[in-house]
Amino acid sequence: MHLRPVQFVDTPVGLEDGSALRLAGGMQWFVAYEVREGPNRRIVPVARFAQELGGSPRAEALHAAFTTPRSPWVMGPRTLRFDQPQVAAILNVTPDSFSDGGKHVGDPAAAADSGMAMAALGAAVIDLGGESTRPGAAPVWEGDEIARTAPVIERLARGGALVSIDTRKAAVMEAALAAGAGIVNDVAALLWDDRALEVVAKAGCPVILMHSPDPEKGGHGRVGYGDVVTEVFDWLEARIAAVVAAGVDRSRIMVDPGIGFGKSLADNLALVNSLAIFHGLGCPIMLGASRKRMIGALSNEAPVDARLGGSLALAIKGAEAGVQLIRVHDVAETVQALHVWRGLRDRALMG
Repeated sequence: MHLRPVQFVDTPVGLEDGSALRLAGGMQWFVAYEVREGPNRRIVPVARFAQELGGSPRAEALHAAFTTPRSPWVMGPRTLRFDQPQVAAILNVTPDSFSDGGKHVGDPAAAADSGMAMAALGAAVIDLGGESTRPGAAPVWEGDEIARTAPVIERLARGGALVSIDTRKAAVMEAALAAGAGIVNDVAALLWDDRALEVVAKAGCPVILMHSPDPEKGGHGRVGYGDVVTEVFDWLEARIAAVVAAGVDRSRIMVDPGIGFGKSLADNLALVNSLAIFHGLGCPIMLGASRKRMIGALSNEAPVDARLGGSLALAIKGAEAGVQLIRVHDVAETVQALHVWRGLRDRALMG
C-alpha cells in the first residue's frame, strides 16, 4: 500500500475540524489521500481515514509520517528549518559539469565569493561539488576532488555559510566535514563507496540520499519501471532503513527522488507530479530539477542556459508539493518566485 496526499487547499479556515491536514509541518494542507494498492487506486478523504484505513498498520505509519512536522537540522551555530521551502544553491568547482562546468576551476577564492553571493541572495545551503555526475562524465580521483572542494568549504564556512558536500567518496566527505561542511549530499545514497555510510554515521551529520537505479555505476543506467513512483518510494524506504540500522538518526536523513538519473522523460514527469508521496518516508525532501534535460525536451530542445522558465515552474511545483529544499542554479530568480508563492500562502491562511 502507498498513500499520496491529494486535493490540496489554500487554507483549512472554514472547513470542518479534521477534514484538512497540514503536510509534514509545512505550508500545505490536503483533504484526501490517493490510496494505491497494486494497480488499484481510490480516493479516501482524510476525515474518513479512521473508518476506511485505520485498521492497517501500513496506512497508520504512512499517515503519521505525512502529518508529523520535520525536525530542523541543527549543525553547531547553523540551523536548517523545514517548515517552508528553501533553496540550496549549486556551486560546482569542476571543468565538466553540464551547466556551470569550468566557471570556478582552480580559483577557490572566486568560487567561495560566488557561494557567499548566493547565500546573500537567499540560499539556505551552498551545495558544493567537485565531480560532475552528468551522463558520461569521467570519474575524478578523490585527491583531486578534495583539492578542488576543501579550500572553498573553508572559506564558505568562515563566512557563515551552511555547506553541503556533493560527493560519493568517503575520503572527500571526511575532508569536507573537517573543512566545515555540515551536510553530505550523495547521489549514490552511500552505496558507491564502501566506507561512506561509516563516515556519515560516525560524524553524526545530516545526509541526503538520492535514488538512482545503479548507484554503484554512476546513476544513469536505464531500467524499465512498472510504476516509477512507487518503485522509487520503495527503494528509498529500504535505503533509509539500512542507513538507520547502520547508526544514522532518521531525523538527520533527507531524500531526493533523483530527477534525471536513469529515468525517461515520462518517468521524471510522473515523479514530479507525485512528489507529495515521498513525505510518507518521514524525511524532508530535496528536489533537484534545475536546468535538467526534461526541460529542454519539453521546450523545443532549449539549451542548458535557456531553461530558467522551466526551472522556476518545477521549483514552484515542488513548493506546492511541500518539498523542503529546492536545489537550483538560478538562486535570485528562484528565491523571488518562492517569496511570491509564500506571500500567496500567507494571505490565504488569513482567510
